[in-house]
Amino acid sequence: MKRLYFPLILFLLTILEGVALELLPSDFVMSDMLMVPHWVFAFLIYMTIFYDNDNTYHSVVYALLFGLLIDIVYTGVLGVYMFMYALIIYIIHGLKKILQGNFYVLLLLGAVGFLLVDLSIYFIYMVVGLTDMVWESYLTGRLLPTVVSNLVFLLIIYPFVAKRLARWGREQLTGSNSL
Repeated sequence: MKRLYFPLILFLLTILEGVALELLPSDFVMSDMLMVPHWVFAFLIYMTIFYDNDNTYHSVVYALLFGLLIDIVYTGVLGVYMFMYALIIYIIHGLKKILQGNFYVLLLLGAVGFLLVDLSIYFIYMVVGLTDMVWESYLTGRLLPTVVSNLVFLLIIYPFVAKRLARWGREQLTGSNSL
């Protein structure tokens, strides 16, 4: 039963990403700032830091699968989110081996991860020709609001997710099947 929790949570977050802007006040939505929710990526960061061991890569596999799902549902180009989510989660997984997995490392790696994901998606879309947004307006109008809003989401879900994922990770390591 526990094997279904991660896909269900990630699927729910994928759906909620589509309606996230509807939940915000209209002053934020109608302004010049564009906030892109990367909630699936935020949960994958939690999985990487608190659930995965040094030799398990569950979060990378889920990044591939749900990145592809986001590509299918929300974008017209297949593979961009899938590749970038998996690559950045793999990088965060490697950095986690160096750093201690705690709240401050979560914030640091979350900020770096959101920054890298959104920048890389912007550059891929710019090379392909899907966006022509000028760098300065992208930086102030999309990148910074996206990173800040996703860090706020990371902080909001911390009390609900971190301890539970750490406990599930320990159970996986010991082979215990109890929840």
